[in-house]
Amino acid sequence: MGLGSGHRVCSQPWVLGGSRGSRGRPWGRGLVPGVASRRVPPAALLKNNGRKEKSPSARPLLEIYSASGLLLAGIPWKSGRLVQLGWTASEDLLCIQEDGTVLIYNLFCEFKRHFSMGNEVLQNHVLEAKVFHTEYGTGVAILTGAHRFSLTANVDDLKLRRMPEVPGLQKPPCCWAVLSRDRATVVLLAVGQDLYLLDTTSCSVVTPPGMSPTAGAYLRMAVSFNYRCLALFTDTGYLWMGLSTLKEKLCEFNSSIRSPPKQMVWCMRPRSRQRAVVVAWERQLMVAGNSTECIQFVLDEDSYLVPELDGVRILSRTSHEFLHEIPEASQEIFKIASMAPGALLLEAQKEYEKESQKADEYLREIKDQKLLPEAVSQCIEAAGYEHEPETQKSLLRAASFGKCFIDKFPPESFVRMCQDLRVLNAVRDYQIGIPLTFTQYKRLTIEVLLHWACYKVQQKDKSDEEVAHAINQKLGDTPGISYSEIAARAYDCGRTELAIKLLEYEPRSGEQVPLLLKMKRSKLALSKAIESGDTDLVYTVVLHLKNELNRGTFFMTLQNQPVALSLYRQFCKHQERETLKDLYNQDDNHQELGNFHVHSSYSEKRIEGRVGALQNALDAYYKAKNEFAAKATEDQIKLLRLQRHLQEDFNKPYVDLSLHDTVSNLILDGHHKRAEQLYREFKIPDKRYWWLKISALATRGDWEEMEKFSKSKKSPIGYLVRGFAAGGGPGPAQCQQFAPTPGTWQGPAASRGGWPWGAVGARAEGWGWGGASSEPAALLSQPFVEISVKHHNRYEAKKYAPRVTPEQRVKAFILVGDLDQAADAAIEHKNENEMNFVLSKCTASTDAAVVEKLNRARAQLLKK
Repeated sequence: MGLGSGHRVCSQPWVLGGSRGSRGRPWGRGLVPGVASRRVPPAALLKNNGRKEKSPSARPLLEIYSASGLLLAGIPWKSGRLVQLGWTASEDLLCIQEDGTVLIYNLFCEFKRHFSMGNEVLQNHVLEAKVFHTEYGTGVAILTGAHRFSLTANVDDLKLRRMPEVPGLQKPPCCWAVLSRDRATVVLLAVGQDLYLLDTTSCSVVTPPGMSPTAGAYLRMAVSFNYRCLALFTDTGYLWMGLSTLKEKLCEFNSSIRSPPKQMVWCMRPRSRQRAVVVAWERQLMVAGNSTECIQFVLDEDSYLVPELDGVRILSRTSHEFLHEIPEASQEIFKIASMAPGALLLEAQKEYEKESQKADEYLREIKDQKLLPEAVSQCIEAAGYEHEPETQKSLLRAASFGKCFIDKFPPESFVRMCQDLRVLNAVRDYQIGIPLTFTQYKRLTIEVLLHWACYKVQQKDKSDEEVAHAINQKLGDTPGISYSEIAARAYDCGRTELAIKLLEYEPRSGEQVPLLLKMKRSKLALSKAIESGDTDLVYTVVLHLKNELNRGTFFMTLQNQPVALSLYRQFCKHQERETLKDLYNQDDNHQELGNFHVHSSYSEKRIEGRVGALQNALDAYYKAKNEFAAKATEDQIKLLRLQRHLQEDFNKPYVDLSLHDTVSNLILDGHHKRAEQLYREFKIPDKRYWWLKISALATRGDWEEMEKFSKSKKSPIGYLVRGFAAGGGPGPAQCQQFAPTPGTWQGPAASRGGWPWGAVGARAEGWGWGGASSEPAALLSQPFVEISVKHHNRYEAKKYAPRVTPEQRVKAFILVGDLDQAADAAIEHKNENEMNFVLSKCTASTDAAVVEKLNRARAQLLKK
């Protein structure tokens, strides 16, 4: 009967055989059911004596059976009253007692350890318990007699959590379940028609979307194996299915059965869109999914449902069945009148065995559609999902028949499937009693290999080289295999050298390094971290070494690893400045030590402290034989001292200004003598000082002082920039003439000695002539005429125009707006280009006389 879209059959029971164990020790009454683990677990039962002896010495029996019903082990139960049994992911048996004690046994009923769920559970006793599995391990959840929940998410790393109280809860909830979402474990419980969600800090009421108002009270809830889906069954027979986040409804079904079900579980396959819920009553089993119909099975005897990764196991006293969704490949091949490529290939092979010509017809039909490779792959895949060996053989024969007609068909999938089925059929034998499905087997393969490898490293009779080689030959580069896990087991067994050899096969440095550190092979760990190129990993090892080794040994270790040393220096620059100084001292790196002291000087608030740090830098630069850096540092010390005196004398901030800004501010404030003092002491070049002074005087508007200064001696910068561009301004080449050169006025950032102040920021610009506040190119391209014009004082500019050199006078007069004198100068020079330049600046309406004068001069010049 269809459960999905259309009429797709989505479930099928496998009968795995009757219980041969029923002959000697039948699965009897008194079963305390366990939960599923990640793979097929044995069955654990707590049985009362069949004779029902009244003697106080009569004790129940704890027995463990294989999945085929063979008794594996059994012991008389001598501890307290059991509430729940369950299996861990590693197939240890959890026995949860009424007093909250959890006893752990192995598969052979051998006691391993125990733990308690806390004093509150001990005082109030356990009403109900559930064992659940998450990605972090196996957990236990407890409902106490005080109607409070306690849980631990991992029994191997015990951290007990007491969940919040449900307001007004006076009796046990109708049903409850544990959910794992967003790396957190929560409890969902139902009280009548209300649902409550308990997380770490709060209790909230939740409502499933699309739930019918007349649905009634909740009787059962079930969470899917992967915790993504939730099913709710009510006392009106209404079944709601949706996401466990309670944000989306998937479907609903009305069973019309009002009696409470014994069990309800999900039946799903990984990555399948088909979802179904299996509901069990005393003698009835119902499978409901995305359809208005359901599948019903009659149960001959009491049964117990165990949800698993890809289906549901149905255990009874005499049988073990597996209910699962039919995989798509099997459906395509075996459904009635199927024309799928795999179905046609299977028919072709059967007809070929009968020596019928129909085999050729089927084969041609597949080949004409170019679907033969798909048909072969379909048969191989379907064989893996079949339980009966005869059906497996039939499908594999069809695949083998089909691939004979394909050129260069890769045989790996066929060979691998044959190998997998041999293993599966062997472990499914009743004497082994492990009825794995193909999906479970593929999930389990890596764990089996790891278990074998971990056992291999315990063999003391073989050398480290032999064991490491054997493990690598067996595992190779199998996806999902972690050699670090095997190496960790070898280290635990005392075989450190074997662990190191195994780590050589581990491709992930992030897995190698932590174990090497644990084994105290820090230097090797550092080498591996550097090889990985992961700076975070290198920092992890370096900081581990720093805490593990004494200071001297630590520094010597880093000396042999330049990459690690460089990264540690970067770390110290931001986190441990004093350690950085020690590194430079140990290396005798006087240049970097000087840079360090310069950086440190700017963290000093007092001038004396800053000067002291700079004095240390000066000594270091002399030792490094960096004369430029030493001289610049010496000048900075001198500048700081002068700025302090200026600050004291004029009550104005001067400290941290560049030399340029200091001189400029002194001129702006009218302290010309102090500016002259700095000019002489720091040997500022004449051209630069003149540019600086006339710019500051113009900004201040002190035109009288500017004129006086211009007459003090011959201007070293002239009165107009040479070689104006056609637009009247200085050209690039002329500006460059006065631009600063590296190592002179631009400061030490560009010096060859590795000057540090480029990284210091604005304070570093206090050096020499550098500084963001100075205006290098713009300032240096403006002698007297240009600066006066720039400050909108053409009257003053006209004073300097006649003093420019003869070849620049035309342009100077144009700049100040005196076209008449510009024309006279051009005529005097008898230069046609200059005449044309002046004409281009004239307008016919206002400058007619100038135009006429220039035209006459041009005419006379042409006659000659």
